[in-house]
Parts: sequence; C-alpha cells; structure tokens
Amino acid sequence: MFRKLIGRRGVVAGLVSAVLLAGCEGGIGPVAGIGVNTDRPVTVALLVPGGSGDEGRDVLATSLENAARLAIADLQGVQIDLRVYQTAGNAGRAASVAQQALGDGAKIILGPLFADSARAVGQAVAASGVNVLSFSNNPSAASRNVFLLGPMFDNTATRLMDFAASQGKGRVMLVAEQNQAGDVATSAVQRAASRSSAELVALESYPFSQQGVVQALPNIASKARSSNAQTLMFTAGSEGALPLLAELLPQNGLSPQSFQYAGLTRWDIPASTMSLSGLQGGWFALPDPGLTRQFDARYMGSYGEAPHPVASLGYDAVAAVGALLRAGGSDALTAQRITQGSGFAGVTGVFRFRPDGTNERGLAIAEIRDGQSVVISPAPRSFGGGGF
Repeated sequence: MFRKLIGRRGVVAGLVSAVLLAGCEGGIGPVAGIGVNTDRPVTVALLVPGGSGDEGRDVLATSLENAARLAIADLQGVQIDLRVYQTAGNAGRAASVAQQALGDGAKIILGPLFADSARAVGQAVAASGVNVLSFSNNPSAASRNVFLLGPMFDNTATRLMDFAASQGKGRVMLVAEQNQAGDVATSAVQRAASRSSAELVALESYPFSQQGVVQALPNIASKARSSNAQTLMFTAGSEGALPLLAELLPQNGLSPQSFQYAGLTRWDIPASTMSLSGLQGGWFALPDPGLTRQFDARYMGSYGEAPHPVASLGYDAVAAVGALLRAGGSDALTAQRITQGSGFAGVTGVFRFRPDGTNERGLAIAEIRDGQSVVISPAPRSFGGGGF
C-alpha cells in the first residue's frame, strides 16, 4: 500500500496562452539577470530529464519538450531559439549542460525538473546573471536566481485553510505522515495558518507504514475530539496512507459526517480514489479543470497521446518567457521582471513567482460527490480575487 512514485497524474495541466496579467510592475526581488535584445531571436535553454535510459524519465522529457514547442507555436511577435539539453535526471550532468547552454548563448534556462538538479544548475550559472525557471515544486530548490514552476503545498494549504474558514469549518487538525513530503506539507500548513483566518488547532503524525497508521489511530481520534477540530486535513496521497485513513478513521469515530475531510494532494488522481466511501464530501484543491481539459485536448491533437501532467509546466515556462520578451526591454528576463506582482495566465491558470523563488497559483476547490469531482469554488482568473 505504501510506495514512493512520481504519479503520472501528480501535476496538472490547462490551456490559455500565457500573457502578462497587467503592466510591467516592479517586483520586490533583486534586479538580477542578463540583458537581452528582444528585437532578435532569444536563445532559451530547456533542460529535461531524458538520456539516462530510464523509460519514465524519457517520457517526462519528451512531454516537457512537446509542450514547450506547442507554446513556441502560439507565440506572437516573439522569436525564441529553443535549445534542448538532456540531464538524465542527474544533478552533476544538469550543471554541466547548463554551462554548455551558457556557452551556446542561452539568456534563460527552463528546467530542470528535480530539486537537486535545480540547485546545482542555479549554483552553476549564478555568476552569469542568467535566471532559471525550474519545474521543481520543492521549496528548498528555490533561490535568488532559481524560480519554481511546480505546484506547491503552500498554495494548496492556504487555499484550503481560507476556504475552510469561509465555510465555518476553520478549526483545522493536520494529520501528517512522518517522511520528507509530510514534513514539507506540515510546514506549509503552519505557514498558511499564520496568514489565514483558519486556525491550526492540532497536529498528529504517524510513521510511514501501515502498522504506523493503525497504531496512531487512537491518538488521532483523541486529539481530534479534544481540540474541537472541525476539519481534518491530510498530507497523504492515494499512493500512500490516504486509502487506509479513509477506511479506518470512520471506524474510530471520525466519520466524514462529523468532520470535514480535506487533502493536500489531488484526490481525483487516480480517479478510483474518489470511489472510497470515506472520502465522499471531502475537499481538495486543483487547477482550473476547464483549462486542464483544453490543454489535454490540444496536446492530444498535436501528438496523438495524452500529456504527462508535468507537460503543462513546459508550456507555462516558454509562454511566460514569451510574455516577458513581448513586453520588451533589455531587462525582460531579470528577476525584477520575472517576479512582477501581476503574474501570468498559463495553461494551469494564473501564476506568479515570489521574490524568494517559490510561486503562487490560482486553484479551485473540488468536493467528491458520488465518486465524482465537483468544483465548489472556482479558480481565480487574476490575482487579488478569491484564493489569494
């Protein structure tokens, strides 16, 4: 029941051409970046995790490149010379090809995917002034010149906490697994609670094993009652403890009729997760489903197969660069321009980069009803609206 994997549906997609949502606002971050001539083709490096012989990583690499080329085809008034480099998912090789990309004239680097590779690339190109838009979602990979595109727990936690408060269910207890993902998610929920009207009233964790969950159940049940929690939020996904928790918590007096269940992972992936009786009525966050369907259809029409979920990040990265270049100026790819507060509208919805290298994304809230995902709070289409 417990295993580590990169779920084929672990990251989501959507479709609109990425454009600047407002004028060229100044960010709070440092003005760092190499000068560009936006009247000529701009060399952009794309670092993908292919080349190791690992089939899964090759699929990831192909899907990211395909989506990036879709984005280039959609650009208007901007010329991008895309150079693709294979990292094999290896940090040392990623740093090496990043240096090669600089020698080839790259003005910005898109990718790599994995956090250790993103850190290595950021360090390798730091002195050059070239910025990196990584596909990682690990906040530890972010830095003054590495900006992350991947979906982050902070976004999900904040959206869910705010929505729970708006529904009168703002007393939240977090149930977390004792592993790296659980630790990252726990920190995200604690940060979200500090800026939300919701309140984190209790926290209980369990060892990352079936026996660990079973042994932790009495403490989870006791703390949920003693804290007067209204919402139980889980860090676990369908590939981990979530199915077991959904089965055993109701048996221990914590039914979804008595407590609101909410998850920091996608409960519609795989779709079979939504058939679990214990998750009916549960909430989770996701990018705009309508945009997701549009991008999936567009990709399928172009390549004859469904995109890997990370593909949308490849499209967003290129389209965001295109939007910055279209706005013009030799400083188009500086940190100040990348982190402008207006953000971008991408295939996963609106997003913007924070000066610390992390990101904010617009998310919808869905509820599971009769085994189906039903949006009960739409994703915002601009910053300053619901969910931000």
